[in-house]
Amino acid sequence: MAKINRLSTRLSNQIAAGEVVERPASVVKELLENSLDAGAGRLDVEVEQGGVKLIRVRDNGSGVEQDDLPLTIARHATSKIYDLDDLEGVSTLGFRGEALASISSVSRLNLTSSPDDSGAGWSVQAEGRDMDAVIVPAAHPRGTSVEVRDLFFNTPARRKFLRTEKTEFSHLEEVIKRLALSHFEVGFSLRHNLRSVHALKPATSEAEQDRRVAALCGPTFIENAVRVDTQLGELRLWGWLGLPTFSRSQADLQYFFVNGRSVKDRVVNHAVRQAYKDVMYHGRHAAFVLYLELDPKGVDVNVHPTKHEVRFRESRQVHDFLFRTLHRAIAELTPADMKQPGAMEMAGAGNGFGMGQPPSAPTGGVQAGEFREQGRLHLHNQPLERPAQVAESMRAYGDFHPAPATTDMASGFPEHNPEEVPPLGYAVAQLHGIYILAQNQHGLVVVDMHAAHERITYERLKTSWQEEKVRSQPLLVPLSMAVSSREADFAEEHRLALEKLGFVIQRMGPETLLIREIPILLRNADVESLVRDLLSDIVTHGSSDRIEHSINELLSTMACHGSVRANRKLTIPEMNALLRDMEITERSGQCNHGRPTWSQMSLAELDKLFLRGR
Repeated sequence: MAKINRLSTRLSNQIAAGEVVERPASVVKELLENSLDAGAGRLDVEVEQGGVKLIRVRDNGSGVEQDDLPLTIARHATSKIYDLDDLEGVSTLGFRGEALASISSVSRLNLTSSPDDSGAGWSVQAEGRDMDAVIVPAAHPRGTSVEVRDLFFNTPARRKFLRTEKTEFSHLEEVIKRLALSHFEVGFSLRHNLRSVHALKPATSEAEQDRRVAALCGPTFIENAVRVDTQLGELRLWGWLGLPTFSRSQADLQYFFVNGRSVKDRVVNHAVRQAYKDVMYHGRHAAFVLYLELDPKGVDVNVHPTKHEVRFRESRQVHDFLFRTLHRAIAELTPADMKQPGAMEMAGAGNGFGMGQPPSAPTGGVQAGEFREQGRLHLHNQPLERPAQVAESMRAYGDFHPAPATTDMASGFPEHNPEEVPPLGYAVAQLHGIYILAQNQHGLVVVDMHAAHERITYERLKTSWQEEKVRSQPLLVPLSMAVSSREADFAEEHRLALEKLGFVIQRMGPETLLIREIPILLRNADVESLVRDLLSDIVTHGSSDRIEHSINELLSTMACHGSVRANRKLTIPEMNALLRDMEITERSGQCNHGRPTWSQMSLAELDKLFLRGR
């Protein structure tokens, strides 16, 4: 008796469904991707009981010819690829040709389509053990409708793993959100249990795109994000980048798309973390909606059944492009560009630091403290010190403070020239030796003077270190360390690269390295552990930022100790010079540890405290 049996068509499709169809959200994803590939400009989704009882998707795409209808529910049948060359440069969302067959094997599926505007179409469904296609005439406008009922009705074990109706619908809604964010030119509607949840019109202009992002990600996100758009060769990155002060406790507001496909990729995640590492509070996560466009042949989308993961053919190039673009965008943010950090929940306030909940105060416009055109200020009449006195005072406020900052304040406050009023305004007082109180057009600016000066000093130390490059120091007694043969090979192969980082490493045996020189700034560090981590990164990722990270930690400590301390009395010119430095310093909105350095209270908020106008 034969021990090997050929599986039935239905059973084969049910096995495939185990990879493709995890829950109702998986069904919606596959159906909508097919509709988008068909050129649909409108997608209507209707679900019941979280998608378990009913999923109905209707589009106005190109439709399916009658002769092709049986192949729509056949396994490994597709119109999107024809040979291996097509697979290496996939430009469509779907391409495997097994989604509908898998779905129909674990549900009651009915597909109706019409390729023209005649109103006459055809309907197809699979029946029996061999899933034979049954086609009947049906009235239908141009496009395709797919109806999926009773998901997992014939696989009780799978149905038991489904969560509550609310949970399943939240997953389903998330799928639609991702597709709506990746295809602004398409209109989307979603109904759940006969209740309208989303009704999104096509968004072609920037303003319409902003509104769609605000509708899907929340208005607080769009109000605390900046647009980026950078192109380098065939690589283009654009979208919305959340401000460092708008961080979240979870990575639940991170959307990244590659050629219109929503992906979760380690290369992307690492590049984003590296870009935010100098400005993000510990344990917090950035928020972003970003789109990467590149040649389809430069990315392999056929690495995971659900198509959530991709593999870049030039991952190092993509990583560097993402990091440099985002790092530069964050660095170029100045107080004049940033929205009001005080509108969000801040670190140290005991309430979660920017959890994304709508604040009680206005989150946009002048009332939220956005820095726009500066109006006329009526400031105090305290006379400024003479330039010589200011210069003398400035020498006490920081070892790394530039001299030109004093000249700005010697001319006094611009009473009659609003255009000269800087974004952070002018200092009026010091509070408890900790905070600087400044007045600008919108109201009151509060600055943590130690945190602000710490960031200023830190950035100047980094600039100084980068200009001088890495200076190395020979060890009196060379350090011998045992490594794997692979690490030893990499150390020998990348000897010149390591020397640029300040390390002179010589191979003494198959699994032995001799460290002869190390960077001067790291003379007190655990050199052996650092070199091991360095080699591990090079073996895994092809490069390493361990040296830079370690030096930055050292520079951060130096900046902290070299910055103005609490209870240090500052004069008005000193405080103003600090404000001016903040306006021209990269990443001045956060200290070295990710805490905000300043906040704004608008006049409307101040009036509310004293019940003015009531």
